[in-house]
Amino acid sequence: MTGSEILALYDAEMRADPPPAVGVRHERNGSVVRSVGLWNVVLSWRLSESEVEAAIAEQAALARSAGTTLEWKVYEHDGPAGIGAALERAGFVADPRETFMVFDLGRDVPDEPGREELEIRQIVDAAGVDDFIAVADAAFGNDNRAKAEVYVRSLGDSALTLFVVYRDGTPVSSGRLQMPPGRSFASMWGGGTVPGQRGRGMYRALVAHRAREARRRGYRYLTVDAAETSRPILERLGFAPLTGITGYVLRQGA
Repeated sequence: MTGSEILALYDAEMRADPPPAVGVRHERNGSVVRSVGLWNVVLSWRLSESEVEAAIAEQAALARSAGTTLEWKVYEHDGPAGIGAALERAGFVADPRETFMVFDLGRDVPDEPGREELEIRQIVDAAGVDDFIAVADAAFGNDNRAKAEVYVRSLGDSALTLFVVYRDGTPVSSGRLQMPPGRSFASMWGGGTVPGQRGRGMYRALVAHRAREARRRGYRYLTVDAAETSRPILERLGFAPLTGITGYVLRQGA
């Protein structure tokens, strides 16, 4: 498939008709599809230029009444033109641009670096969730404790799998792998390494491990929203950039 064909398939399978996901429910307001819960994100819409302002205002009002942060996730192939500017006029603030990248799992999967001091574990208990949360907090400088209960409930649910890299027994890197049943796409999220341990191959090892797991489970494609720091590594591993993404975020009080 061409890049544009993969994007069209992704839009249909993962955005316009999003699969069930741990910790969220999906709601529709007209043509606008959003997730609500652990992540509050507008995923898809079909709007004309004349409808954009009213739809954005409606979603902003819903978020404010619920007291939640809302992200409106805009891919560069989305329309209508000027939606980013309309979001900013409504109080949304643009996050740094990311790149939507895809790996065709029909290809050879990247090798995992063979380093004796590294061990990648799939998390299966509450203690492992604690390690996952601690690494994520240190890697990204935020507080993920509110997600711990959802992650514990998801243990054993193959749609969301947590991995932690241990170096000499110490948790140093972590990432999620989402594998929704009945879809073509698995996706990687939240890959990060604690300060002081970066540059030692943990990120590459975790990417390769998740790619192998997704292929073992029968998925055709593996996707990731890549930060600019991650994109060069992923390109070297065989991921193809398909389009840019900008998340426009409305925070409480905005």
